[in-house]
Amino acid sequence: MDFDYLFVGGGLANGLAAYRIIERRPDLKFRVLERGPTLGGNHTWSFHDGDLTPEEQAWMEPLVSHRWPQHEVRFPRYRRVIAQGYQSIESADFHERIAASLGEEVQFGVEVSEMTEQAVTLASGEVYSAATVVDGRGFMSSAALGLGYQKFLGQVVDFERPIELNHPILMDATVDQMDGFRFVYVLPFTSRTALIEDTYYSDSPEIDAQAIRNEILLYAERSGWSVSGVQREESGVLPVLLSGDIDEFWSDTDRLARIGLRAALVHPTTGYSLPSAVRSADLLAKTTPNDAYRLLRGLSESSWRSGRLFRGLNRMLYLAAEPHRRYRVLERFYTLPERLIARFYAARLTALDGFRILAGVPPVPIGAAIKALMETNAGRST
Repeated sequence: MDFDYLFVGGGLANGLAAYRIIERRPDLKFRVLERGPTLGGNHTWSFHDGDLTPEEQAWMEPLVSHRWPQHEVRFPRYRRVIAQGYQSIESADFHERIAASLGEEVQFGVEVSEMTEQAVTLASGEVYSAATVVDGRGFMSSAALGLGYQKFLGQVVDFERPIELNHPILMDATVDQMDGFRFVYVLPFTSRTALIEDTYYSDSPEIDAQAIRNEILLYAERSGWSVSGVQREESGVLPVLLSGDIDEFWSDTDRLARIGLRAALVHPTTGYSLPSAVRSADLLAKTTPNDAYRLLRGLSESSWRSGRLFRGLNRMLYLAAEPHRRYRVLERFYTLPERLIARFYAARLTALDGFRILAGVPPVPIGAAIKALMETNAGRST
């Protein structure tokens, strides 16, 4: 074998796995194969204080670009500041710090034409072998999963004058509701620079980029912020898990190890993938390559099982609420105690939490809510 690990794709999950392995298992020989010019692409990843264990937070600390002690949500009926910290990683920082750590163990500009669980063939015809190939090329569409979509386009903008915003706005749903549940997400990196992202929980993955760019400028103007320029733009479509069969999902690629979004390792509702990527990285750094497939599949399956309540909530959002009224589900949710909200984001809801979320008068027709919760084939292609 040429390598112990071959990581195909240099995104968040594979990048963190390689970074953690070089720290914990320098005896292992690996290579990261990335088709683009950088690790991490063009993204911003975020997570809440408490999403990671203290040990996980400690080794992730050098990668954090920004942090804030609290965050805010806005809905038509109220605004609420939540005393839970929030952290973000910009992909430029991710690339700089991880590429420096990995050195020559990364190849950029690499096109992969074929892969099996122990070999990768490049478009050039070169073949690499490994004890384990790990596929981390992003979400893989599968008939085994029923999906909604969280789609977004964001711009990192400069302001002519400093703005008075000291914490993130994770969800501003006071904007016009269209194409499903819509909100604007704002991360103030400095007093004169922020990421403004227009986000939609939609039935379709299509993005009208120019229309969203116009909406971002309108949002800034309505907020009293004068935009002087755009540093960069990012966009994406994340899966919102509604239903599915995780065993069927894994049978699609035989015994090829998968990681990150490729393994459906994502928060079922928010689409946040960083906590799962951190856990996958730790897992690979503590095991042998021959166990990687079994352990990554096991992590994916356990995540799926623990996400049952979230998928029910997602179905209520997508199936029970009229698209322009979907915001009411989240509007009601954010009236709940801060500790429950923190457990929601950390994907650690208890049975009692589920009862509290569903108890009382639902913000959707009760008959439609019950039908959505009972639906087991939502969003799946037939």
